[in-house]
Amino acid sequence: MSDRREITVGENDDGEPVALPVIRLLTGRGFVTGKSGSGKSNTASVVAEELLEAGYPLLVVDTDGEYYGLKEEYEMLHAGADEECDIQIGPEHADRIATIALEENVPVILDVSGYLEEGVANELLRETARQLFVKEKKLKKPFLLVVEEVHEYIPEGGGVGETGRMLIKIGKRGRKHGLGIVGISQRPADVKKDFITQANWLVWHRLTWDNDTNVVGRIIDSEYAERVSELGDGEAFLQTDWTDGGVRKIQFRRKRTFDAGATPGLEDVDRPDLKSVSDTLVDDLQSISERQQRERSRIEELEAELDERERRIDDLEDELAAARDVSAAAERMADALAQPETVQSQLPDSSDELRRLHEEAVSLEDACEELEAELDAREAELAALEREREELADKLADREDELEARSQRIDALERENERLRARLRTLEDEGEGEDEGEGVSTETDADDAAVRNESDEEIVHGDGDPIEFGYTTVSDDTEKDDATDSDEPSRLEEVLETPGVRNHLERACANSRCSEETAQRVVSTLAREGPLRTEAIATRVDRSPVAVQSLLSELRTESILDRTAERMYALDDDVVASLATDPTDP
Repeated sequence: MSDRREITVGENDDGEPVALPVIRLLTGRGFVTGKSGSGKSNTASVVAEELLEAGYPLLVVDTDGEYYGLKEEYEMLHAGADEECDIQIGPEHADRIATIALEENVPVILDVSGYLEEGVANELLRETARQLFVKEKKLKKPFLLVVEEVHEYIPEGGGVGETGRMLIKIGKRGRKHGLGIVGISQRPADVKKDFITQANWLVWHRLTWDNDTNVVGRIIDSEYAERVSELGDGEAFLQTDWTDGGVRKIQFRRKRTFDAGATPGLEDVDRPDLKSVSDTLVDDLQSISERQQRERSRIEELEAELDERERRIDDLEDELAAARDVSAAAERMADALAQPETVQSQLPDSSDELRRLHEEAVSLEDACEELEAELDAREAELAALEREREELADKLADREDELEARSQRIDALERENERLRARLRTLEDEGEGEDEGEGVSTETDADDAAVRNESDEEIVHGDGDPIEFGYTTVSDDTEKDDATDSDEPSRLEEVLETPGVRNHLERACANSRCSEETAQRVVSTLAREGPLRTEAIATRVDRSPVAVQSLLSELRTESILDRTAERMYALDDDVVASLATDPTDP
């Protein structure tokens, strides 16, 4: 982690940067809202980018599969149900996911958008949140849980399930353990008010529905309930409990990473190259899945065997009942033949007939004995099957005890591992303390002085005049240089005036609220000097870095600029090819 104490997320009406304290974001309770397209998800991504840039891990609950674009610049574990994820997981992985995020400092995107059964997604989120809460009781490490579409879990006026109760618990008690939470929703009227009123930082983007603006009126003031519907894209009212300035209107910057949640258009969008986590981490999670599958398969086999044994027992019991009925009938017949007076009264007076009946009686007695012997055999087989069923049930119970013992053994090993890690960190801290010299403080003082000098640059605000909203003034010398450069139309200007490129340039300017003059100067600077970072470009065109970052993001979206692996901006290859083409060639 870095030693940054604040992150810059945008600028106010006067063009001054707006910074938020890192520790308040990581351990506090936040709420970001706004109608679709107003910029709420962009705001959440900007906060995530800045925290990741500073080295602070977090876990994002992604309900729409739109946060994987963060992997364009940051190594994050993308876990969920889709094939596009780094690993397919289920509720059984919750403990390991929490360990990876908290103890191994690996940021996680928990993508719940791909689960066909809502219950599985809810259980995964609930168990992961519970494990984060339990582990943070011991670790007490600043960590942020970001939850999209929070109204689905903690609705206003509806029943709150186990998952929602777990999130509310984190909101109420997580801060003292270091666990913060920020909920995101496009419908504040549908979010349980207890959650909103407990938030210590809130971002209100554009809202137009009466029920939603009424919430703004109750939480802030009726004045803002009327003004919130007039906010532009990316604009918001920021309300924090750590400042005395009340509600601030700010313009959040555009996210730097790939916008996976953008509305699809007619033009093809290339999916960027994404950073991947270590294979060891993925293999570890995969082994949990494989072990769980083996255990589940074995249990299914044992249950199938039990079902087959029970079916066989039912069949034998039916056969046994039938045999008993036949035996009873044979015994009644034998008893009747054994009584001479009865037989004599019913049989004709014939020695041959009497002999035949006697033989039948003997045969029936033999059959009865055979049936009784078969009955004894079936009863013995039934008893053996009962014993087998009991043995299988005992094996199943032993298997479950073995699994429980293994789970306890794993927990013990993880606790021992954490103890060793804590010991290692203590030894490393002691070693670093011995190696530090007095020169460190001197170097730090120099760095602080440089930062103060950089922060003294003047930022001014204009209202509709040639100076752009939220940008620094343009010096006279720069204007003269621009006038000199424009005396003779360059090849770059001809390329920028072509219909296709012209349309892209105009859209980028409109979306970033920059003038075409500034955009042309940025493109000209990159054409002359090659790849540059945002700060260097801002210096050369005499504009604020926040404003230039928004313009660069839009120019990149419109395929006029590209960004290198070193996070430097350069002309797109197609634009470079157009510059190299001789306009006189047919």
